[in-house]
Amino acid sequence: MLLRKEMPMEMGNVTTVQEFILEGFPTTQHLGKILFLVHVLAYLASTIGNAVIVTITCADSRLHTPMYFFLSTFSFVECCFINAVIPKLLIIFLLGRQTISFLACLIQAFVFLFLGVAGFFLIAVMSLDRYVAICKPLHYTTIMNPKTCFLLVTACFALAFPLITGLVIKVSQLSFCGPHVIPHFFCDLSPLIHLSCSDSRSVEMLAFVLISFILLTSLLITIIAYSNIVVTILRLPSAREKQKAFSTCSSHLIVLSLMYGSCVFIYVKPKQTNRLDSNREAALVNTVVTPLLNPVIYTLRNKLVHRALRETMCRMKISS
Repeated sequence: MLLRKEMPMEMGNVTTVQEFILEGFPTTQHLGKILFLVHVLAYLASTIGNAVIVTITCADSRLHTPMYFFLSTFSFVECCFINAVIPKLLIIFLLGRQTISFLACLIQAFVFLFLGVAGFFLIAVMSLDRYVAICKPLHYTTIMNPKTCFLLVTACFALAFPLITGLVIKVSQLSFCGPHVIPHFFCDLSPLIHLSCSDSRSVEMLAFVLISFILLTSLLITIIAYSNIVVTILRLPSAREKQKAFSTCSSHLIVLSLMYGSCVFIYVKPKQTNRLDSNREAALVNTVVTPLLNPVIYTLRNKLVHRALRETMCRMKISS
């Protein structure tokens, strides 16, 4: 049931929404239990896969390098990211509980966007790491020292926090007097702003500018880094060296394509009133498919990680 709180008389005869209904995927509601099973398997696989990357990286000294430090941090962010959205989606599929309070909705939107933005900054940092490793190999250990790596990761979160906090605060100051149905499976800011009954044009433009700046800035850094990487690789004398370098970068590029493609489709357009249905499918790729593929594409196909994983499992068997 929709809860409303009456506003003081001096503010007019206006009511404010205290709960929203997440519409989810209305055309597939009859497949709730099947969709629950599919998504819970994807959720568990993604969480376990990313957790394994973090654990193995911490446990094996051979993986205490800048590349794996950034990868493990990215996997940790992905773990938190998927847990910000998917549990509520699973409840919708299994129990049909689609309501979410106004405060919980804002918190979910903040966590989702904060982790997403931090993830994109991390992607840019990982591109710079690969650039230094391939283009300036003799200076790699000097440039990417532990202090620099820690500062770069800290900067990713420090930049994301004020940008998203300010945006969510602006959205929280909007008036919501109905309708109360969010045409999405989680509280994304785009459909939430669209439900406001006050003038939201300035907030909508702020969201567009901020998200565009974040996506395009991180994408530009990545393009510049990989352009230099490609030029350097093509100059390598040995075909084997070229293949090894391209293999190292190909995983990164696949994840980049999925992440940037889905997010640019969802957010980089000034009008969010159209194509909300198609946004749901793109968001599903971003919140379920990409975190699920990351462990496989990025690290679990890596021979060094395979060896570390096998040795860790052997030690666990011996100790037990």
